[in-house]
Amino acid sequence: MIRITFKLVSALVLAAALVTAGSTYLQTQQEKNHLFRDLNSQAEILSETLQEISTPMLQKNDKRRLGQVVRKFGNRERLIGIVVLNEAGAPLAYTPRLKGSLKFLLDQVDVSSLISPRILVFSAGTKLLHVYAAPVSFHGSVLGSLILVHDASFIKDKLLDMWRHTFFRLLFNAFLISLISLWIIRWNLKAPITQMAEWMRRLRTENSSEPPQIPTSLFKPLASEAESLARSLISARKAAETEAKLRQNAESIWTPELLREHVKNKLGSKPLFVVANREPYMHVRRGRKIEVITPASGLVTGIEPILLACGGLWLAQASGDADKETSDEQGKISVPPESPQYTLKRLWLSKEEEEGYYYGFSNEGLWPLCHIAHTRPIFRAEDWKQYRDVNQRFSESLLVEMESSSEPVVLIQDYHFALLPRMIKEARPDARIAIFWHIPWPNPEAFGICPWQRDILHGMLGADLIGFHTQFHCNNFLETVDASLESRIDWERFAVQRDGHLTQVKPYPISIAFPLPHNPHPPEYPSKEVLFKELGLSGDFFAIGVDRIDYTKGIAERFRGVEKFLEKYPRYVGKFSLVEIGAPSRTHIKRYHDLAMELEAEAERINWKFKTKEDKAWKPIVFIEKHHSHEEIAPFYKAADLCMVTSLHDGMNLVAKEFVASREDEKGALILSRFTGAARELRDALLVNPYDAEQLADSIRYALEMPEEEQRRRMQMMRQVLREQNVYAWAGKLIEDLSKIRSSGEALARHP
Repeated sequence: MIRITFKLVSALVLAAALVTAGSTYLQTQQEKNHLFRDLNSQAEILSETLQEISTPMLQKNDKRRLGQVVRKFGNRERLIGIVVLNEAGAPLAYTPRLKGSLKFLLDQVDVSSLISPRILVFSAGTKLLHVYAAPVSFHGSVLGSLILVHDASFIKDKLLDMWRHTFFRLLFNAFLISLISLWIIRWNLKAPITQMAEWMRRLRTENSSEPPQIPTSLFKPLASEAESLARSLISARKAAETEAKLRQNAESIWTPELLREHVKNKLGSKPLFVVANREPYMHVRRGRKIEVITPASGLVTGIEPILLACGGLWLAQASGDADKETSDEQGKISVPPESPQYTLKRLWLSKEEEEGYYYGFSNEGLWPLCHIAHTRPIFRAEDWKQYRDVNQRFSESLLVEMESSSEPVVLIQDYHFALLPRMIKEARPDARIAIFWHIPWPNPEAFGICPWQRDILHGMLGADLIGFHTQFHCNNFLETVDASLESRIDWERFAVQRDGHLTQVKPYPISIAFPLPHNPHPPEYPSKEVLFKELGLSGDFFAIGVDRIDYTKGIAERFRGVEKFLEKYPRYVGKFSLVEIGAPSRTHIKRYHDLAMELEAEAERINWKFKTKEDKAWKPIVFIEKHHSHEEIAPFYKAADLCMVTSLHDGMNLVAKEFVASREDEKGALILSRFTGAARELRDALLVNPYDAEQLADSIRYALEMPEEEQRRRMQMMRQVLREQNVYAWAGKLIEDLSKIRSSGEALARHP
């Protein structure tokens, strides 16, 4: 620190000296120019006076009178002498003091070419001379010339004095400022650095998780980065400790670090590419500002942790109105914004493409086809064309990114890209391709409704691996292939061989990142009472529901379950409410638009039915139709007495898992539809048939009256399931199977 201080002092003093010298030089130059301007002005005025007086005398060649004039004016301050010359340049009169230097002076001035006033400055011995020479004219005829000689040495002396005084005065001021600056810097640098060093020492040796106490805003960015680094270190340390404990017990738990090593071991340096319709981060305008939003999506919740752990590229449709200006020319941006770990590449679709590919074929066709939710699928030829063309566009965009990669690994997500595996495989046979179908797969008879079922199946079978949430959906898929395409089904290995290519079909129940990353300073979430106050509610208990507004989520059935509960158990009227957070979804589609209006009307009907005069603030159903971030939903998860997931048909439903993961207090209850994939894992939830309002009502009562000991036991069991079957385990198993299946596929292809 002493050496740094010495260097800093030396640098400040040197900088101060240079600045002072430069400032002094500029000031002296300005003063020098000012003094010479004054001297020029004095000489010009005196010259004009003498010209007026001497003109008649020069006409008469009157040397005597010229001599009198020269002697009269030659005794002025700093004036050394005056010389009057005739037209030929011969001296007619001059000051006696110039007698010895007259020839030298005339040689310097050279009046023979003098047609206008001329100013000369030169040294003569120890003196600095200022010479002003001007012609004397009358009616355009030159009668002679006039020379005034001033002693300008005073300028040199004055500038020297100014140098001495100004330089040392400025140097003193600069040195004083440097000392003050040094003191301020030491006060604002040394103390914070010492504090941060001490904090990092405690972090290293004592497992301290306290944030660095930095007293100035100067170090806020550094403190923030240090705190983020500390959180990562603490999380890694805790993960290592947990791993060590589990290793001692011959158990294992998947962590981001373990997944990263696993992927590196299985795939080596092969790059990872994810294709999904939904982007994990979208940029939207909020007035003049641009904000980053994480869309509410189970797919994003499940897939992003893989790229956060392993890096790679995520290709998705751009959906934010400020996405273009935040991406580069290729549509790429590094994410997450606060700590980039992977690349997001955005693809912009035209309105016609989005209408046909997304709203049309994907969500009016495939979505209701795969969900047994009593909504008729709609298939249009123009929608199918757009679906096929958009799949081709995604294929071309991805192939550009894969050009420099050998044996790339591609994870395709969901029903939006059924044709993409075949397109990529035909262009890049060396690619390892998996497609994960996040929604259910219906039986062969139901899927046979689709006019292009063979094209879809053929496209999906271009993948090396097809994943579903449950074995039941795998069975349905293989039966559909068996009924629709010429292929060989290996039921023992759950594989399909078609056109010399082998595709395995396996269940991979997707999950979430659990245990949640350690946060040494978790946010303080508002209590139930505070949430009620913010919502303008009153009561003692509440249930939370979090969904996209979709007819498959059973939201209306949930409302009717609450209605039946309050009818059967009127003692809870005025005490229990359902807070339903519904994110608007696919509002371009009439069925979704109508559904939002139906839900609002149903909530209003039930609220009116149980309206009480005693407590006007209470409502049985609070329907919040708005996009919410994970941070905004977390307080409701933490404070709710129970969570209701009543999907009519769902591939998995990660809301159920998010609620369980959030309950570190091991309290609360989960009411879960038996028609979700999550019901096959979270068996300690209260499993219900969402169509049965009586069962829903009884489950709500049981959840509210469940003893704390039973709540804790059920929650511990469900949290243990999440711990053992988290998203890192899901990704690890999928990557491991994908790395194996290629060699086995080649072997089978060689020996059909």
